[in-house]
Formats: sequence, C-alpha cells, structure tokens
Amino acid sequence: MIHCLAFDIETIPDVDLGRRLYGIDDPSDEHVGEIMFEKRREQSGGTDILPCAQQRIVAIAAVLRAGDKFNVWSLGTAASPEAELVERFFAGTDKLQPTLVSWNGAAFDLPVLQLRALKHGVVAPRFWEGGERLDLLDLLSAGQDREQATLEAVAGALGLPGKATGMGGDRVWAAWCEGRIEEIRAHCETDALKTYLVYLRLELIRGRLSSDEYDAETARVYEWLEEHPQPHWLRFVNEWEPL
Repeated sequence: MIHCLAFDIETIPDVDLGRRLYGIDDPSDEHVGEIMFEKRREQSGGTDILPCAQQRIVAIAAVLRAGDKFNVWSLGTAASPEAELVERFFAGTDKLQPTLVSWNGAAFDLPVLQLRALKHGVVAPRFWEGGERLDLLDLLSAGQDREQATLEAVAGALGLPGKATGMGGDRVWAAWCEGRIEEIRAHCETDALKTYLVYLRLELIRGRLSSDEYDAETARVYEWLEEHPQPHWLRFVNEWEPL
C-alpha cells in the first residue's frame, strides 16, 4: 500500500539576509535580490543559484497518497507567511510519517526546509528521528549528470507535461516581484504531481506495484484531475500522454 507525500517547494532570495550579509542599504527587494544573484555569479564563476541558506520559501505543494486518500494542494494560502508554510509542512509529516518523495529533495528542498524550520523555531521531533525519504533524482541518476536529469526532461520522457504552467523555477523570482504568487503556487503543484507520477512509474519497475495497481493509481490521478478544472490542471490533462 502506498503511503507517501510527494512535495515540491518554490523559493526566492532571502533579501533580509542579503542586506545583512552584504551591507546593502536599499529598500527595494528586487534590487537586493539581483545583487545577491550577481554576488553568487561572481563567487561561483557562473551559476546564480543561491545557496540553500540564502533561500526563502514562498510555496510548498504536496501530493498525499495514504489509505483511500489522494489529494494535491498548496499549503496555506497565497498570503500565508513563510513560517506558517514551514510549520504546516512539518506538522503534516510529523503526524502522518509518510515516505517523503521529492526531486532533488536531498540536495535542495529538504535542506532549505530544515534551515527555515531552524529560523522559525518549528518543532517536529518525529521528522528529526528519521523516516523514509526518497530523492528520485538521486536514485534515477545514480549520482551522475544530475544537472542534465531534470524533472522536466524525465517527466517528458514519460508523456507528462514539461511545464504545465508555462513557468520554470528560474522564473519564480520575476513572478514574485510582479505579484504573481498564484502562478507560482500552481507551478509548484504541477511539479509535485509530476514527482508523484514519476514515483509511481519507479515503483512499477522496482516491482513494488503490479501493472494493475499502477494503472489503478494513475486512474485515481485522472479522476482527481477531472474534479479540479483549474486552468493549470486542465492544461496538465491536455498535455498528458500516458505511456
């Protein structure tokens, strides 16, 4: 029986930290964020992906499959502060103790979540005791070519939508600066669902799901999507071409 929580987060620069780190006296969050990206490019020799400690979470999406339950949702609301999002995530994992399924979660999502929990003083004793955590990127890439094995590419190979919202992680900061938080949350939800569907396919080839069970699980996802006619889910269904 599947008992898992597939999840994804979306982040932006922690501009308050950026101001302290670099002594920036600028009231514009957008300007501070761009300075942080530029500093990162200078330090890394090219990449502008900020270290986990400089990230701030603006969206968390989850796919829960447990017992007879299946649901996809964004934690909190568009107006929820980061502390509430992080607290909701850890409260849920502490209560349900599911297998945590992610894409690049070991290197990014979980470190960011843990660092922000540390910042906000979020108590989650069961989470820190351990539990099963499955990073699909780690497992499928066997540690090789991690940058090439993107969720978009792997999902596309399985007939799943590449970018069902038209947004990628590299566009989140610009969308945030323009106040498009609902689009960010929709993007986060579709990535969480793609992660879950890749997980189902993995469980099939690992022999943990039979063909009939796999078909039943994907049918369950289709049924859920049919009951949720929001634009990003309509686009998801239209672009999904199951193998």
